[in-house]
Amino acid sequence: MAILGSAFDFSSTPSGLTLEPREVETSHGPQTVHYVRGLERSAAVIFRHGLPHSLLPNQVNYRALAMSLRALGCESLMVTSSVGVMDGDLPLYRPLLLGDLLMPDNRLPDGSACTLFDAPTPGQGHLVLEEGLFSQALSDQVAALCDRHASPAARDVIFAYVGGPRTKTRAENRYWSSLGAQVNSMTLAPEVVLAAELEIPTVGLVVGHKYSSGVSTDRTDLKESLVLSRAAQERIVLDFLAEARPVPAGNRIFRFGD
Repeated sequence: MAILGSAFDFSSTPSGLTLEPREVETSHGPQTVHYVRGLERSAAVIFRHGLPHSLLPNQVNYRALAMSLRALGCESLMVTSSVGVMDGDLPLYRPLLLGDLLMPDNRLPDGSACTLFDAPTPGQGHLVLEEGLFSQALSDQVAALCDRHASPAARDVIFAYVGGPRTKTRAENRYWSSLGAQVNSMTLAPEVVLAAELEIPTVGLVVGHKYSSGVSTDRTDLKESLVLSRAAQERIVLDFLAEARPVPAGNRIFRFGD
């Protein structure tokens, strides 16, 4: 499965995909999922911001999104985002594979803890990050897909989750950069954390569509930058949906009493 971001909307879904929308009921509310037709395997995509794009980052129901992954039996997940780049050595409009995450307060946009265990329930526990939030094995697979399309990806990029819907101040950009963050966006992290609680291996594929620290004089407008971002991700997303191989979960849930 793949969770797609702002670069993909109703008028610019990945070319070559035939999509069938279905509403999945979850314990945290409904989630629209688009089944991919025409592949030799089961695959689906979720448009994080809806189709058409109607949800701001703080309006996404991340728990419903995650629970729909469980309902569909997701075994391998790609999460995409168009990001701001704070490391001037990283290029715009090229694939970047995430290796680690900065999300110090671990909260959803509504202020609640970023967890599916929001109330006492059987099976709850602590997510123990033994491998980390991003699967090395899935990243290897996606790196090979990037190479196939002559778009070698920078790897082990450090991502900062900075909740929206506003953009950051210059001081905030300096702050996140000082902590080691290389890219950032207003989404992606909640889905990755919640998928890890469901023990679903996840790869983070992002594309920088702007510089966030004054390291470039790029003046591409936002709409055009998202078009370029989509172009850099599209074939890789399609190949992932068609070819990704399941890998073991690298983390675990520690449950008292087990």
